[in-house]
Amino acid sequence: MITIKTARELALMRQAGAIVAEVLAEIREAVSPGMTTADLEAIAGRIIVDKHGAIPSFKGYRGFPGMVCASVNEQIVHGIPGPNVLLKAGDIVSVDVGVIYKGYHGDAAITVAVGEIDGESQRLLDVTAEALRVGIEMVRPGNWTWEISKAIEEYVVGQHCEVVREYTGHGIGQRMHEDPQIPNYYDPRISGRTRLRPGMTFALEPMVNLGGWQTRVLKDQWTVVTADGARSAHFEHTVAVTKNGPEILTRL
Repeated sequence: MITIKTARELALMRQAGAIVAEVLAEIREAVSPGMTTADLEAIAGRIIVDKHGAIPSFKGYRGFPGMVCASVNEQIVHGIPGPNVLLKAGDIVSVDVGVIYKGYHGDAAITVAVGEIDGESQRLLDVTAEALRVGIEMVRPGNWTWEISKAIEEYVVGQHCEVVREYTGHGIGQRMHEDPQIPNYYDPRISGRTRLRPGMTFALEPMVNLGGWQTRVLKDQWTVVTADGARSAHFEHTVAVTKNGPEILTRL
């Protein structure tokens, strides 16, 4: 069911989004060679739980063990943070954060360079961040959800990269995953035909690969990697449809 949020609900989602943004901003500043992804998890816990008394959306969700997803290099999404995952100069790490505040979710992700990275990795980060911006620009009353998908895919393919197909953006609100799904590519057989209305809220999250779009899941049953070992990046925002266009609820 697609929900239309009231002004009160949007206000709570802005607060959840602000906590997400605070976590990601601090992680972005903190990431450096020699850290572990458990260190990123600790930052999230200090801000989400200790400072704001909020709930990490991911912890325990379908059994996921972490408060954040931390995915390194060829890992796309759902990387499990841990003390043995060491970040090295030249790596890239995507960090996905979700927060529940007074019953409402915020969800966003960034991909961060660890020290100096090579030119292709930087291009990947730039393309993925711009793909998210392009998608957000389509979040306007009267547009269709498939227009978001098409805009993201056309931009990414035009930059000689590929969008991941198995994992999508989604509605968000009192549940982390609500209808509709919003793929990052256009296929008339499956792309959503929901017309956008003020009060709808979505988590848009292009995942972009330097190589092919195919994926596989590691033995931990969570971590998704590129099938060909090429690097991947992930950027995400929670966005509301307003009468004046998109409002980013997780703006850093």
